[in-house]
Amino acid sequence: MPKVKFRIAGSDDLVVDGAVGSSIMQVAVGADVPGIIGECGGDLSCATCHVYVEDQSPFKRRTEDEEDLLELADNVCDNSRLSCQLALTDAVDLVEVEVPAG
Repeated sequence: MPKVKFRIAGSDDLVVDGAVGSSIMQVAVGADVPGIIGECGGDLSCATCHVYVEDQSPFKRRTEDEEDLLELADNVCDNSRLSCQLALTDAVDLVEVEVPAG
């Protein structure tokens, strides 16, 4: 079972079990991770699940739609992703993401 480690500014890291096939946003919302709202429920129509991911190799590349939505988020950088677009697989034991402050 893959695990997701959420680094949250001003708080302890949170490690949560995730199911293969679920998105990091679904894992975060299910665990009440502060800073990840997932307002659209993963329909790629908001940016309320913005995270930073250093190792993006296990995930598909950002689509043009994801890049367009990231323009709505604050503090976007090269490793910014929408966590609703990051599906967990059994090929990854642990994924680390940082929740942007604010």
